[in-house]
Amino acid sequence: MKNLLILLSFLCLMSCESYSQTTQIDPVDNKLFNDYWYAGEAELTSYSLQQARYGEIHEGHAVLVFVTEPFSASKQVKLDYPGRAGDDNVSVLKLNFTKKFITGIYPYSMMSSVFTPISYDKYPNTLKVSTSSQEWCGHTFMQLNLEKNHYALTGLSYFESEGDVNEKLDKVYLEDELWTKIRINPATLPTGSFKIVPGTFHLRLKHIEAGSKIARGNLVVMDKSAFSESKHHKYSLKYDDRSLDIYFERNFPFQILGWEETARGLTTTAVRKESLKSPYWQKNSNADRALRKQLGL
Repeated sequence: MKNLLILLSFLCLMSCESYSQTTQIDPVDNKLFNDYWYAGEAELTSYSLQQARYGEIHEGHAVLVFVTEPFSASKQVKLDYPGRAGDDNVSVLKLNFTKKFITGIYPYSMMSSVFTPISYDKYPNTLKVSTSSQEWCGHTFMQLNLEKNHYALTGLSYFESEGDVNEKLDKVYLEDELWTKIRINPATLPTGSFKIVPGTFHLRLKHIEAGSKIARGNLVVMDKSAFSESKHHKYSLKYDDRSLDIYFERNFPFQILGWEETARGLTTTAVRKESLKSPYWQKNSNADRALRKQLGL
């Protein structure tokens, strides 16, 4: 009954969704940006998750962890000694995106890491994406590394049809980088018609071979929606039978309010619960578990 009431409430809000025609993104003040993203903390945000899988909707939770890091452009790993790296040191916004949900008796645990340079004028393409998925049948891994004119794809899977893969993909937009582009500067989001590599979570769950798709993107201002009663942005992506709508705050720091993914008639929905900033890598004692309660985890 509780889940039914939540669903009815959500559908009611969706029916009240309204749009504004303006898509202007105000310039981000550099000091404001630096004060927020270079304060020695990460931003942690939890989401209630309704995940589509096996023809049903399964409850779970998702977490988005955004943090800036010094990154090696050549090795594509976090630098241990950034002061020694010279021009190889690229400042990136890293996203660690986790999903956990249960299907029947067994759990899913999925994680994707995205490394997008802050300086999008100098480095317009995301440097690296790595994704893993674990469940009781087995686990899979895939990674995209930017090389000169393409992305190098490495895929490892326990499924015979997927096997071990080493391929080259077109250097086009990545669905996985939409999240980091929103947080750095939503004005860089692709609109109109363009090529894109589908999200790695989507590829893993659907067991789809990686490759570029022709997609359409659209950015609008929402007067209100199920995700917020005040004005905010919605970015929409569509290709094949899949659509992705990401809702985020209208003003800096452009926090992500939630998202919807629809494919084959089922919609995955995530709604923001709690958010905090913390140097979480230092919060590893039993006493620090209270922070999980703050996030509703």
